[in-house]
Amino acid sequence: MNPATPAPPPTRSRGALWLDLVRWDRPAGWLLLLWPTLAALWMACGGFPGWRLLFVFSAGTVLMRSAGCAVNDVADAEFDRHVRRTARRPVTSGELRRGEALAVGAVLALAAFGLVLLTNPLTVALSVAALLIAVAYPYTKRWLAVPQAYLGVAFSFGIPMAFAAGAGSVPPLAWWLLAGNLFWVLAYDTEYAMVDRADDLRIGIRTSAITFGRFDVAAVMASYAAYLLIWLAAGSRLGLGWPFRAGCLAAAGMALWHWVLIRRREPARCFIAFRHNHWLGFALFAGVAAAYALR
Repeated sequence: MNPATPAPPPTRSRGALWLDLVRWDRPAGWLLLLWPTLAALWMACGGFPGWRLLFVFSAGTVLMRSAGCAVNDVADAEFDRHVRRTARRPVTSGELRRGEALAVGAVLALAAFGLVLLTNPLTVALSVAALLIAVAYPYTKRWLAVPQAYLGVAFSFGIPMAFAAGAGSVPPLAWWLLAGNLFWVLAYDTEYAMVDRADDLRIGIRTSAITFGRFDVAAVMASYAAYLLIWLAAGSRLGLGWPFRAGCLAAAGMALWHWVLIRRREPARCFIAFRHNHWLGFALFAGVAAAYALR
């Protein structure tokens, strides 16, 4: 072999490929789904929901996010090979066949569905709707100007499911919380889209970062504001006290820090803002949990 020729990457085991497929080493993704779901579960139950529901929704969130990664990578394989950040994903690189990736995703989704069966018929019905919405998301980037808004629905569907399981019904408050959480997803996934804007423009994918153009930073900050105001109003309606307001204040401080990170639109700093968003969600969950614990 010519010394100047780079050595091929080492062959990875099936297990390593599967773990990479589901982003096991990148927990920020499932944490973004977990915190609003758990906050809604606490609200639905008026406090600690019990270990069974806590396990069902925690494990189910991790499993469904992992399954969604597998479906997303299969749907986006032709696009991902043209984006530097995603070109080495197992399906995109050819290390993992698409059928095998879908099989991994199906097994994970079935495991999550098995957990949902431990709840009630309303939650089971909502889980089917959540699955269909999640599977369709990768294809919205072909025709929706702001696919991140659709992702907001998919990433927020744990909220009505939590109310269905914890309270036996889905009140209007749950849908307001879903709407507020949608704005949070729009905020952090626009930051994510800002990282790949140059590549996405070249290959023709639609994203909120492209659609918002020079108003992208303003749109992100307005989305953070809408999210926090809606959740603050919901918490106030439930009578949550100063711990919840403190959580909202901490989250607002983090949002302002994100403005500092993204205002110059530097991809590396936008990615840092995206990756740290789970702390913002944790602040609200911690505020909810503390408010109920101190009642």
